[in-house]
Amino acid sequence: MANKIRITVGGIDYIIASEDEETYVRKIGDELNHKLDSLARSNPYLSTAMVAILAALEYCDNAKKAIAAAEEAKAELKGISEDLACARLEIDGARREIERLNRENRALRIGKSAL
Repeated sequence: MANKIRITVGGIDYIIASEDEETYVRKIGDELNHKLDSLARSNPYLSTAMVAILAALEYCDNAKKAIAAAEEAKAELKGISEDLACARLEIDGARREIERLNRENRALRIGKSAL
């Protein structure tokens, strides 16, 4: 069941229904409040709506960049995983070759001692 959490953002009270912990929702609200205040101080000529749009654009930009970075990391991880699988196959092949050479070596030693 969703928690109802009251937060104030940009001087307006909101009741947020969320499955997330209250401390998390409050932290997000505080972060947004800080961003809005920072943008308003940096751009005193902008309206509240314009400041909110700038904040939204910045958060959307950051989210898209984070998603792209995560997808890039996921692709890199997939490549590393494939490289690891190939390396494991090579290791298995090398182990089989070592076992074959050890058997051959034993057979040669036995043959040599029989002479």
